[in-house]
Amino acid sequence: MTNTGHFQDIKQTARQRLQYIEVMAYYTGVVSRSDLTRTFGISDAAATKTLKQYNDLVPENLAYQHSDFGFIPTANFQAIFADLSPQTVLPMIAANLATAAPTTGESPVYGIPVDTLPQPIRLPDKSIVASIIRAIKHQQKVEIIYNSMTSSENTEPRFIEPHSLVNSGLRWHVRAYNEKNYDFRDFVLSRISRATLMSADAESSAMYDDNWVETAQLQLAPHPALSKLQQQGLLLDYGAKDDMIELSVRRALAGYVLQKLSVDTTADHSLNPNAYPLILLNREEVESFAGWSFL
Repeated sequence: MTNTGHFQDIKQTARQRLQYIEVMAYYTGVVSRSDLTRTFGISDAAATKTLKQYNDLVPENLAYQHSDFGFIPTANFQAIFADLSPQTVLPMIAANLATAAPTTGESPVYGIPVDTLPQPIRLPDKSIVASIIRAIKHQQKVEIIYNSMTSSENTEPRFIEPHSLVNSGLRWHVRAYNEKNYDFRDFVLSRISRATLMSADAESSAMYDDNWVETAQLQLAPHPALSKLQQQGLLLDYGAKDDMIELSVRRALAGYVLQKLSVDTTADHSLNPNAYPLILLNREEVESFAGWSFL
């Protein structure tokens, strides 16, 4: 039975560590003393004390597994301290934050008000995201049902070997080896309706994904249809040198960068410059690996 009597008395520092335990255990499948020592810079004794505190408070959530030298979530696991929704956890992973600890009160911590643009939540259930993350962490295969925009075989299972998550700014993808087509490609997380972690080890890894390992230079410039004043403003905005904006990016991610920056990728720069203020100077070079994003 969960002991909830003293949850409100837990100090913020301790609460952050307990939140981390739940996120780590659920999403990666295991949390160990070494995880806590590395993440929070605490001693082995302090990490052991934190794990004991968690197990005393929520004794039915974790079970020790000798083969992993850590604790794994039980079938009855229920988060008590952490928000395990993908919309909370994935930005934490992207920013390399141990927790998304709530602040006290309504006032901004730094005294600076900040607002963000609302976006639809384009993520599947946390169990699907957890299966993908565990596969990446432990280098295993995953069986998924993927609702593709181009394929009619959406009910057929696919076997993938994921190696990385990608945040395009608008949605999350998983980069994975696709056994059906014998290639590496991106899968939109929100289009995965089922994900089952398999016991089989992945046979591929990021090192074999050429478009992931190799980088490219995107050479951008203000749209020629803009006025000189507008072009100068853009160059200043992007910190350009020699009238050109140059970005180094993984080849696999180049298309997403072009989309996010609203780059006119047409050969004759025919798009509205107010909506597409930048053009791609090295179009022929980039087309071979990012042609899918060209307009």
